[in-house]
Amino acid sequence: MDMSEMAGHLIRRLQQQSTQVFQAQTQAAGLDLTSVQFAALDTIARQSGIDQATLAATISFDRATIGGVIDRLEQKGLVQRVVSEQDRRARQLHLTPEGAQLLAASRPVVEALQAEILAPLSAAERATFLALAHKALGQD
Repeated sequence: MDMSEMAGHLIRRLQQQSTQVFQAQTQAAGLDLTSVQFAALDTIARQSGIDQATLAATISFDRATIGGVIDRLEQKGLVQRVVSEQDRRARQLHLTPEGAQLLAASRPVVEALQAEILAPLSAAERATFLALAHKALGQD
């Protein structure tokens, strides 16, 4: 089987393309943010007080690595960890005002770059691709 016919290879290439577009567009906009950091900030904004384990599951990121992502966001002053009153072992995550400001500035850039990731596809093909991707991930 030719690699160009292997789903895993094509998915990996699409991930590379997505990451390259994200980095190029956010850097061009003067934003210091990775796609995982954006996903974390966006989720924390939508679910203020979420714990790290739930955040990792929500953005489909491994639990072992999410701590480092949150460490960097906290060092940048974008996220605050607060000890949970219900479970002293858990840390609840909240955006700082700076985190909310960066998220607001980055959201339009990230939304605009989505079309560039799949630029060779027509609008109808993009919709089909997204539907099939959701189905392949069991999210239909």
